[in-house]
Amino acid sequence: MTIMQCSKCGASVLPNDRFCEECGTLLIAGSCEKCGAGIEEIDEQGFCSNCGFRREPRERDWLEITIGSHLAGVSDRGLRHHHNEDFFALKQVNNAQTNILVVCDGVSSSDQSDLAAQTAAESACLTLATAWENPELAMKLAFNTALKSVSNIFYANNQNTDPPSTTIVAALVHHDTATIGWLGDSRAYWISPSGSRQLTKDDSWLTEVVAAGEMTEIEAKRSPNAHGITRWLGADADNADPSIVNFTIPGSGYLLLCTDGLWNYAPEALQLTNIIQQTSNTDVFALQPFGHPTAGVGAAIAISRSLVEFARNSGGHDNITVAVLCL
Repeated sequence: MTIMQCSKCGASVLPNDRFCEECGTLLIAGSCEKCGAGIEEIDEQGFCSNCGFRREPRERDWLEITIGSHLAGVSDRGLRHHHNEDFFALKQVNNAQTNILVVCDGVSSSDQSDLAAQTAAESACLTLATAWENPELAMKLAFNTALKSVSNIFYANNQNTDPPSTTIVAALVHHDTATIGWLGDSRAYWISPSGSRQLTKDDSWLTEVVAAGEMTEIEAKRSPNAHGITRWLGADADNADPSIVNFTIPGSGYLLLCTDGLWNYAPEALQLTNIIQQTSNTDVFALQPFGHPTAGVGAAIAISRSLVEFARNSGGHDNITVAVLCL
């Protein structure tokens, strides 16, 4: 007998279960949220022919933020999850000379994971906007503030879930330096025709066993623990001090922050570079030197949408969030 896990609470469920018996979460994507009728019972207007219930689109199913042509992002519920537990925040300060990006992915096994992601993203972004003049100190303050805010979310510890928690990756870009902090496996990439790379290192079981020489990467990827994270932002985190790197921006390109809903389908920086090149029918790579970008109007939002669409077309198994800064 195949045993699966509820994506919300982690309880064991059977393949034919429509609802989780522990937390009531609907288990079959596209089914009626009220009676559990199959997707074949849902008409084009979203009405269930079995009980008449109509599912209204939720505000967080699709989030989009555009700040000028060079800074934008998209968060999408994906095709398999019933709620979007991702969130992101963007901001420009210092007369638009300093850019801030924050992307969070609520931990599914925790309580109110969607609220944890939103609270962390918004509080970290606000702190970075206030303390941007000292980027590394600002990053530490932002994570500390986000931790306090997430820890203050109401949590009844008699529930069969962990305290509210989330992964987080944040970038503060000032002059020609991107200061990047993270906890968990949400990532930052530098994408450029002259050289792309991953800027963050996952806080994950896979990364640790490979680094320790206990397994090869191929062996570790076969393990059911491969996607387990070892660090996160939440009241139950053993160590919530962020990893921080300062990346000197080498020229024109794109700073990309994303959740695993995207990078699970394209983990290598070169793969993401190719997707952007393939999905763009304009000259998004035809940028002038740093400080004088000439990307077409809406380049950042166009790239964000195309990457989310790529993940959906690849299966959309998880929530998908992408934030892009054109430089």
